[in-house]
Amino acid sequence: MRPSDLALLRTPGVPAVSPDGRIAVVAVEWPDLEADEYRSQLWAVPTDGSAPARPLTSGQRDADPAFSPDGRWLAYLGTESGGRPQIRVLPTSGGASRRLTSHHLGAGAPVWSPDSRRLAYVARVPEHGRYGTVDGVDAAAEPPRLITTLRYRLDGVGFVRDRPSQLFVLDLPADFADDTAPLPEPVQLTTGTADCADVTWRPDGAELAFVAATHERADRDLVRDVHVVRPDGSTLRRVTDSRAGCTRPGYTDDGAFLVVTAVPDLGPEGLDCVARQAVPCRVPGDGGPLVPLLDPEQHHRGDLTAATVLSDGAVVMGVERQGAVDLLRVPVDGGPPETLIEGPFTVRGVAAAAGIVVVTVAHDRSAGELMAISDGGRRLLTAFGRALGGSGRLHRMRERTATAPDGYPVHGWVTTPPGPGPHPVLLRVHGGPFSQDGWTLLDETQVLVSAGYAVVQCNPRGSSGYGAAHGRAIRQAWGGLDADDVLAFLDAALTDPALDGSRVGIMGGSYGGYLATLLLGRTGRFAAGVVEGAFTDPVGFMGSADIGWYFPDQHLGTDPDRLAAQSALARVEAITTPTLVVHSEDDCRTPLEQGQRLYVDLLRRGVPTELLLFPGEGHDLSRTGRPRHRLARFEHVLRWWARWLPTPGNAGSGGADHTVPSSAGASPAG
Repeated sequence: MRPSDLALLRTPGVPAVSPDGRIAVVAVEWPDLEADEYRSQLWAVPTDGSAPARPLTSGQRDADPAFSPDGRWLAYLGTESGGRPQIRVLPTSGGASRRLTSHHLGAGAPVWSPDSRRLAYVARVPEHGRYGTVDGVDAAAEPPRLITTLRYRLDGVGFVRDRPSQLFVLDLPADFADDTAPLPEPVQLTTGTADCADVTWRPDGAELAFVAATHERADRDLVRDVHVVRPDGSTLRRVTDSRAGCTRPGYTDDGAFLVVTAVPDLGPEGLDCVARQAVPCRVPGDGGPLVPLLDPEQHHRGDLTAATVLSDGAVVMGVERQGAVDLLRVPVDGGPPETLIEGPFTVRGVAAAAGIVVVTVAHDRSAGELMAISDGGRRLLTAFGRALGGSGRLHRMRERTATAPDGYPVHGWVTTPPGPGPHPVLLRVHGGPFSQDGWTLLDETQVLVSAGYAVVQCNPRGSSGYGAAHGRAIRQAWGGLDADDVLAFLDAALTDPALDGSRVGIMGGSYGGYLATLLLGRTGRFAAGVVEGAFTDPVGFMGSADIGWYFPDQHLGTDPDRLAAQSALARVEAITTPTLVVHSEDDCRTPLEQGQRLYVDLLRRGVPTELLLFPGEGHDLSRTGRPRHRLARFEHVLRWWARWLPTPGNAGSGGADHTVPSSAGASPAG
């Protein structure tokens, strides 16, 4: 895969299924490098596989489709060029779509009422005078913000207390065909500063459930409760008991119970978040304790579906397992789960209707395809990855297991270029730490392998997908067992003669950038490093990151000596390895100062280093950054590796004057 092949990447979202189970609709997104924006359109495909997928819309960016229960309408979010996402409705019998909302900051995904006449959703409501709500008052001219809370901003969003997400209900127009008739005004059901999310309807339409943090300690813990409210905004009440982190409520068919995805117990302070796994839980609709339907010590939900999908008395959901995300059917009555999909796949999205389950499934040669599951078996419905897969520039991952110094098994993958080698090696460390690498198309791995590098990646202790104990093993001990695991896996991989053990680099982002920095300070075995969006020092992080008010305390502890021992900057004076520091200027998760301090220390001591900054980007640059920024990032990373680990497919001058590709959009620092 070449950097420019980003334009061929097609990523389907969460599908919707028509009430009769015959048609699935999914939004497919791709980076438009020429326009420097993301495009997405809705595609429709018969679930029996009788016809190929066909485009249903041609909007600038269409997403989040939802069929009405009577099957007459398809609601979705449509974003016009330069605009915000707004709810549109398309008649399934044919005809043009119609925009129903005009929220200043955009609307959230639509959720149909049982009678198919109303839509619920959340939308951010800006404080008057901010965010362009008054003509002539731009961001620099807004009044000052008085901050009195710990939670006041969020990476990728910005400040949130002055634009909370509120719950709305909107009636469908009485005469949909008359596009000159004024649209019904949405009714705002909630107020206050708490963000509302994950709305769903009770089957009788008399109440809506949603998630928010409104309890007394809401600003000082991670608890989120399920609340219910009537469609007119009355009788607001809380259902759960403020000890869990709840998301994605859904009602059982009789409305007697809610099923939520939750971390069942966050501890007495509501902050015990390290490797606490989210599982489906049942709670009575009128309130009561959560009853987990899976063991939170063993299971962790891994799909991206914005709802809890219930079908025939069971939750259908993805569960992480050793680099995969399996599809499970979990009975609401507490019966044993049934595995519907397992193997080298990642289930990303789930929908179900009329006995048909449709899932979005990714693997190492496709960012996602739709698959239908019924009594007749499984059917692959799409080929969205065909263009990129047909390029001949994708490479298969090889699974292997190594043994850590204490005998613990370390699971991971090696991806190598064609030919006998020996190939230079890049050790890539994932972020998190409680996340997993695995069976999906990772564009970075593919680009590096196509450039001639063998990429080594694993899930050390601290990662998700291997049970809670695996994730908690590094609590207040970062840089210990996790570092041992990563190096043990690298050493095991290097026993392959196709890999050149004398030419090895290391790279990582976020927590992966932390571990890369730490290892660069412990060993000189690496030819060079790339440290991106890294968590380098817990003290500065606590005062500047959006999650800094709790994350270092919970993960690294509060003892000053232990904090210093785990800091990646504690041994920065020992780093002599050439290091490229990459950071986003608007990163709230690992703020810019975390990368700046590393860069300045290296530069002052004469270590070959560069600081590559991306304006306007947040923490997820490599996944959701502007398409041209993602392209420039790849080109700069390849340029760096060409300088210190050249390959025939990525040859550089070997000196500091190696030129930047013309499309990279920046010059080396220093």
